[in-house]
Amino acid sequence: MSEQQHKTALNEADFMRLLLRHENALRAFARSLLPGWDAVDDVIQDASVIMWQKLSQLDDEEGFLPWGKVIVRFHCYRYLEQKKRKDAVFSNELVAILADEAEQISEAEHRNRRQALESCLSKLSNPERELVFAPYLHHGRITELAEHGGTSANALYKKLGRLRNRLRNCVKERLSPA
Repeated sequence: MSEQQHKTALNEADFMRLLLRHENALRAFARSLLPGWDAVDDVIQDASVIMWQKLSQLDDEEGFLPWGKVIVRFHCYRYLEQKKRKDAVFSNELVAILADEAEQISEAEHRNRRQALESCLSKLSNPERELVFAPYLHHGRITELAEHGGTSANALYKKLGRLRNRLRNCVKERLSPA
C-alpha cells in the first residue's frame, strides 16, 4: 500500500481542534495584512468556511497552519480588492511583502510575543489598559474617554502614543536574550 492510502482523512472534530489551536496565529497573520479587527473577523470567518470545505486537501495536521495561512492570505487579498474599490488601501505588492514576512513568524515566536505583551500589559494600571484597548474596541472611544475625563482627545492620543512606546520597549526587553 502506498503512503497516500495509509493517510486517514481528517474529520469535523479534527478540523475544529486544529482551527481552535491555530486561530490566534491565523488572526495575527490576517491582522498583519488588514486595516482593522473587523476586517480580520470577516476574513477569518470566510476563510474558516473554505478551510472546512477544502479539508480533504490537507495532508496532515502539521500542515494545517501553513495551509490555513494560504487560504487566509487569499481572503485578505479579496477583502482588500473589494475595499480598494471604495477606499484607498495598500497595494497588492505591499500586502504580498507583509504576508511573506508574517508567514515567517513561527507559532512558538507568536506565542512568546503574545506572552510578553500580556505580561507588559499587566504592568499598566486599569485606566492605562482601557486607553490602550480603546481604539480597537469601539470607534470613537478615545473621544468619549476624553469627554468623561475632562481632557482633550488630542491629549489622550499623545498619552496613548507614550503607552504604546512603553509597551513596545517592554516587549522588546522581554524578548531579547539575557
